[in-house]
Amino acid sequence: MLFTDRADAGRRLALALRHLEGEKPVVLGLPRGGVPVAFEVARALGAPLDVIVVRKLGVPYHRELGFGAIGEGGARVISDDIVRRTGVGPDDVAAVERTEKAELERRARRFRGDRPRLALEGRTVVVVDDGIATGATAAAACQVVRAQGAARVVLAVPVAAPDAVARLSSEVDEVVCLSVPQMFRAVGEWYDDFAQTSDEEVIALLGQMAAREPAAREAEENDAEGVEEAVEVDAGGVRLAGDLTMPKGATAVVMFAHGSGSSRRSPRNRSVAAALNRAGLGTLLFDLLTPAEEAHRANVFDIETLAGRLGDATRWLRRRTSVPIGYFGASTGAAAALRAAASAGASARTGGEEGGGTDVGAVVSRGGRPDLARPRLGDVRAPTLLIVGGRDTLVLDLNRQAQAELRCENRLEVVPGATHLFEEPGALEKVADLARDWFTAHLTPGASRPE
Repeated sequence: MLFTDRADAGRRLALALRHLEGEKPVVLGLPRGGVPVAFEVARALGAPLDVIVVRKLGVPYHRELGFGAIGEGGARVISDDIVRRTGVGPDDVAAVERTEKAELERRARRFRGDRPRLALEGRTVVVVDDGIATGATAAAACQVVRAQGAARVVLAVPVAAPDAVARLSSEVDEVVCLSVPQMFRAVGEWYDDFAQTSDEEVIALLGQMAAREPAAREAEENDAEGVEEAVEVDAGGVRLAGDLTMPKGATAVVMFAHGSGSSRRSPRNRSVAAALNRAGLGTLLFDLLTPAEEAHRANVFDIETLAGRLGDATRWLRRRTSVPIGYFGASTGAAAALRAAASAGASARTGGEEGGGTDVGAVVSRGGRPDLARPRLGDVRAPTLLIVGGRDTLVLDLNRQAQAELRCENRLEVVPGATHLFEEPGALEKVADLARDWFTAHLTPGASRPE
């Protein structure tokens, strides 16, 4: 079984965990790669999501050999047998624990911030990772979860080595694994996209789910919460899969146009979308191409077609809401967003019907290729923010050249030290902050313009 990415794996894993819905479980993701998988599981099960931070206690002269593990809340698991056989003394144990406890606390603060960890006492807990090779970390996590008071521990992974599954089955109440290939060599071989998950993506996903939990409780009480639903976008007769989120009282909605080789499940776009949702802005993430169309590589660079789809989707969304609409485009998706905005701008300027109701209030480009929207850049009327990584030198030059052709309000923001995918610590968070401020200022009535 091959997975497209961690989100795809999480959705498939959630189907195999439906039998746990009645137990109202808590879902814990192992950082970092396990969290995007756990996010999809928690969302499908309607369960709270948290991160499980554990630190293995290694024998001082043989760090790979663990004599125990520690977790938050003072959870501590020690193998007396390994301590005895390796001759690790009390002072050594204490020294290793002090070092690992400091790192444990640092990582927990990094991922969770000021939020308290979820209480596990008496609960069914689902521990999720993106895959298991040796199982050492997963075993430590499950032991710590048990020490934190879980009544039932379920280990859930998309793929794992057969010997690891056999060992772990005796340590937990249930193992749910979608694929146990005999020819297992590495977890990443079973994913089309196994790009490294950044701390920022983990933080964003946890924050998004944490923001949903109070809302979900309120919705149960008064049924007056916002909308979060999977939708089929009608783009000129073509049905495109999407995810629409409209927080209660949303004053605007941002449509995401993803780049080549990506999809509505892009963790980077979802990270930005979560920040916009927390600011009270709606978001629509959808695929500009059907799965069959994506199979032909040339289609992902057909800016004219992508822009037309975006315009059609905008008209579809306009029939559902009257709030202002903005575009967030990444990579080649930014070219499609600017091209669609240019059509709306040309129509507004001439009084014609080219835009056909695709009025756009603001555009943000992340690591975009605005040069691919030539020669229509001069027709863009929507205020446009170009965000580029400082180390993405080629794309930065292309954005500077394109900026000179824009005739609308515009700004170029360079994120120092960031590369094209903004994988560096704090880089994606900076993108989200810039996008939030730009959209809030230009789409929300009465908001002040950014300096």
